[in-house]
Amino acid sequence: MLTEQDLIEFEREVAEAFKAGKIRSPVHLSGGNEDQLVDIFREIDRDDWIFSTWRSHYHALLHGIPRDIVMQAIMMGRSMNLNFPAYCFLSSAIMGGILPIACGVAAGGKKTWCFVGDMCASTGAFHDALRFAEGHDLPITFVIEDNGLSTNTPTHETWGQGSRCKTRCYEYQRTYPHVGLDQFVQF
Repeated sequence: MLTEQDLIEFEREVAEAFKAGKIRSPVHLSGGNEDQLVDIFREIDRDDWIFSTWRSHYHALLHGIPRDIVMQAIMMGRSMNLNFPAYCFLSSAIMGGILPIACGVAAGGKKTWCFVGDMCASTGAFHDALRFAEGHDLPITFVIEDNGLSTNTPTHETWGQGSRCKTRCYEYQRTYPHVGLDQFVQF
């Protein structure tokens, strides 16, 4: 198992390569969450599926993908899209893009871990995935990595602090079928 220092040193190496112009694409570096991730990955088996975000270097390394393979992918410009299906590891730079895929893999019976940021966890896509997973008792764990930021904006500022909005819900029995009158339109 990698240590916190191993992870920190890896990201320093990526940062230096980026500064030197050796990586000609965006990189999203991790930092400050090493000890939490080391603890979480003690619970994860090598054949569990990992779904990650654009900030996935630590997840890939902790899941056992060899350091040189991860670094090679980053150097080739794939920092935000590290995908290693042979290691049961997929990531996406699309916020929330991994959620339905992770649920699908879990629905297939594979133990799955899905990492998202706090902003993603406040979106409808996340709540849909969570509700689907809970409703179908899927073998999936969602891990929310909360740094309090939505990119560079504090997440609470993104959504606001208001409380005047109310929600009402009522139940009813419909009197007509979903469409038409139980007959299709004839063309």
